[in-house]
Amino acid sequence: MHQFEFYLTLGFEHISNLAGYDHILFLIVLCAVYRIQQWRNILILVTAFTVGHSVTLALSALDVFSIPSSIIKFLIPATIFATAIHNVVGPNPTERSSKMSQNYAMTLFFGFIHGMDFSNYFKALIMDPSDIVVPLLGFNLGIELGQLLVVFFIVGIAFLLLNLVGVKHREWTVFISGAAAGLSLMSMLENKFW
Repeated sequence: MHQFEFYLTLGFEHISNLAGYDHILFLIVLCAVYRIQQWRNILILVTAFTVGHSVTLALSALDVFSIPSSIIKFLIPATIFATAIHNVVGPNPTERSSKMSQNYAMTLFFGFIHGMDFSNYFKALIMDPSDIVVPLLGFNLGIELGQLLVVFFIVGIAFLLLNLVGVKHREWTVFISGAAAGLSLMSMLENKFW
């Protein structure tokens, strides 16, 4: 298999692996406040997350920094919890203003944290930091494709429930965010590093 294809597949599988449900759960809660008509906003958010993820992988592979795995295992569910709470009590992200910029910045930052979880494995795979461009590009394109597939599925379900079943958007947001907050809180307690 060509190197680019290998990393593209690896990135896609990293997202679609149900054993590592934390990434999917983050995407679910991230998209819970958006409607299908806001697909551009969703696409920008998902891409911001991928950019954050990519920067962290690159910095780690180049030995710029390293954070203990025990801390990262706690911080990842913390990002899910924070996003869930923000969905319920934060500003309405559907309004056009600096509020959307805040969501992009928050998602980019959380992408940094999620990228740290895979960074040690990625670093071990590339072995030669000078040969990082193709693996990083392939892996992150795979991540982006996987995320878009997950988001398409999530937004599709939301569309059906909101438009065909008649679920109110606020109820959908609160339900999804509450479930994600509960799951992430349990994971935070299981992975506390102190």
